[in-house]
Amino acid sequence: MKNLFIKLAILSIFALWGCASAPTRKPNGIFFPPAPDLPRVQFLTSFSGLKDVEKQSSFNRFVAGEQGNKILDKPYGVAMYEGKIYVCDTNDTVVVLDLRNKSYTALKGATGSGRLIQPINISIESDGTKYVTDPVRGQVVVFDKNDDYVKAYGTPGNWRPVDAVPYEDRLYVADMTSGQIKVFDKQSGEIVKTIGDKGEPSERIDRPTNLAFDNEGYLYVTDIGRFQVVKFDRDGHFRNTIGKAGDNWGHFTRPKGIAIDREGHLYVADASFNNVQIFNKEGRILMFFGEGGTEAGKFLLPAKVSISYNDLQYFQRYADPSFQMEYLIFVTSQLGDRSISVLAYGKEKGKKYPTDEELKKQLQEKIKKTSG
Repeated sequence: MKNLFIKLAILSIFALWGCASAPTRKPNGIFFPPAPDLPRVQFLTSFSGLKDVEKQSSFNRFVAGEQGNKILDKPYGVAMYEGKIYVCDTNDTVVVLDLRNKSYTALKGATGSGRLIQPINISIESDGTKYVTDPVRGQVVVFDKNDDYVKAYGTPGNWRPVDAVPYEDRLYVADMTSGQIKVFDKQSGEIVKTIGDKGEPSERIDRPTNLAFDNEGYLYVTDIGRFQVVKFDRDGHFRNTIGKAGDNWGHFTRPKGIAIDREGHLYVADASFNNVQIFNKEGRILMFFGEGGTEAGKFLLPAKVSISYNDLQYFQRYADPSFQMEYLIFVTSQLGDRSISVLAYGKEKGKKYPTDEELKKQLQEKIKKTSG
């Protein structure tokens, strides 16, 4: 990211979202913001291929020989379910990194009727149902809890679905061709409405890339054509926008992946800035993490960010003993050797953190002093 962005962010954001305190965490850990501010995010580990997850026994090596390292080529979507990380490798298929069984395999249902050509994004419901968007196939392909093919939504040839998220009895799909969000009835597979193509020009979508719902049922759309995140209610009524084009904090250049935690914090990955920005419910920037590079905690062309409150046990050994993890953050990089970075949101044990409302007041006071 531009130097201006970094300087302003460090001075104006980190100081607000984490009051200075003598750190008790390990000095070699990678935290955001960095010491002496209170940590919010810790980098845990990364994955790029088979050797990161699969352990071959000496007997297997004797029988089958040493396996070559299968690696992810150009990952985009990522989600975790019951100990498995599902990754959309856009030049291959959906790859399953099974942390429980230490294996690296292709999604078993992605053959025959379930064959994928260019999987872009994946969303997983609480019952294990998976929705994979494939713009080349021209459909949203559905797989069940056991990764078997179920059905597909949409007619190939007249649209380019790039992300799909379920909400109640509807499936919301971003169509890059029409610049709309198409809403399907999950049962019948019929389109019941479109979002983003009505109202004033300022309320319309241009080039939607990723979708997310918050706990209150509001839909957030990253729009790479508008350089913004656009917010709608579940019925498609425009609410507001977050961010704008620029290289300052709270701005976007190539917004892509988006995720929302249970508190309403909004995570947005920007492929140009090589970072992820975090906003509060009101759309105010709180902090960012990451920058361009191949080292741990850095990203190269980040595409997707996703959140998981489950499966923390698989990553506990990477967490600093003084850091209490609350949920996991996954970020994919389309270039470099760290295809999937795993981080954790949490707090340093025994430390008092300011609330979002306190942070809002502090930010307003800082803006007044700066403008004065």
